[in-house]
Amino acid sequence: VPGIRCRRGRSLLEERVADDEKCRRFERLIVPHLDAAYDLARWLTRDSTAAEEVVQEAYLRAYRFFDSFRGDEGRVWILAIVRNTCFSMLDREPPAGRFETFDELVHSGAFEAMPSAEDAALARQSAAQVRDAVAALPIEFRETVVLRELHGLSYKEIAAVTDAPMGSVMSRLARGRLLLARALVGRPEKE
Repeated sequence: VPGIRCRRGRSLLEERVADDEKCRRFERLIVPHLDAAYDLARWLTRDSTAAEEVVQEAYLRAYRFFDSFRGDEGRVWILAIVRNTCFSMLDREPPAGRFETFDELVHSGAFEAMPSAEDAALARQSAAQVRDAVAALPIEFRETVVLRELHGLSYKEIAAVTDAPMGSVMSRLARGRLLLARALVGRPEKE
């Protein structure tokens, strides 16, 4: 209908074309980071169901405000939204009894091609120790370690995601690594 105008004074056809372009751009720039978004939410919440809720809410928020996104790299932008959504949800819902242990072997499939049963058992033991040590870190260190070591973000990108000064990112990463080292060295090897 040529005479009908939508928001911003555009015709229905112009509005539809703009929405289609927004959707295509969102799918190209933001959707590819869905796994990274879930992984970050999973580490922050320590709960797969809560992580799914966080990611769903974060992607809805991201789409709603996608018109304000500038740039061609959406990874840092969506991870910042996931982090903020996670903290908003954690503030609303106390975590009492909701956390379960994250199993790297189950969630990542990283050890599927181990050559022997002995090697697989050793890898599971080591992975479990590292996973437990990371999960035990205070959240500000855990998020920084996860963003750097698991997602390979630069200090600058982590600072953008966490809205912290670069010096704080470097300090949190150093302290998080130190806490991890202490936790792992303090654990005796099981036979």
